[in-house]
Amino acid sequence: MTRAGRVRSEAAATYRTFLRRRTAVFFTFFFPVLLIVIFAGLVRTTSGSGGLFTEPTGYYVPAYLATVVLFTPLSRVSSTVARHREGNRFEKLSTTPLTRAEWLAAHALVNVALVAAACLVLLLALLATGASFALSPWLAVLVPVTTLLFCGVGAVIGSLADGQDGAIAASNGVALPLLFLSETFVQPALFPAWFRPVVDLSPLVYFARGVRAATFSGGDPTADAAVVVVLAVVAFVVGTLVIPWTE
Repeated sequence: MTRAGRVRSEAAATYRTFLRRRTAVFFTFFFPVLLIVIFAGLVRTTSGSGGLFTEPTGYYVPAYLATVVLFTPLSRVSSTVARHREGNRFEKLSTTPLTRAEWLAAHALVNVALVAAACLVLLLALLATGASFALSPWLAVLVPVTTLLFCGVGAVIGSLADGQDGAIAASNGVALPLLFLSETFVQPALFPAWFRPVVDLSPLVYFARGVRAATFSGGDPTADAAVVVVLAVVAFVVGTLVIPWTE
């Protein structure tokens, strides 16, 4: 079997496993839509009031997409790696022609497909609320590449965490601060001046800036997209290396 065939076979098995997990399906597709209904459909604020959610709904497109781009690959890959490690699954896989890079690529491929579908649902839900934003082709770059980035991070967390429960707790512990401290729901001006350089350390901030530039502010997302691509390559390589594969 060719390398592409091995990746395709592992990806197909991973996809079928996802469909059997109803909780995973709910949190991937319906929970983010619930956030849109709550924040974009029900929360009303006055522009210029100086608080949260004072920008037009289109400003928060990166925030809603980030809930899927961040949580889905981070939690799914980290828990899968931890579960495989506990069940000695990687030791069995190491006796097959499948390599750790192919395994992670297959799981990343499934996550990219699921996140892309979920983001499409989110964008349609946002349009239904009357949000004004552009459907930029840059989304076809930023969404899958950032998903790949957090697949790599998830592999690192799953490899280092103390079991599957520890992996889930660690991924949530990483994802929640990133979601709110990466220029998604919170405008940069609301952060203290001393904290703003810290925000630049978040990989999610470049996704948020790139998506906002492409869909809302009309800026050039090229630089932010380039940073995301570099970070995704680094995360994938590191994630591959730390997977506890016995060869």
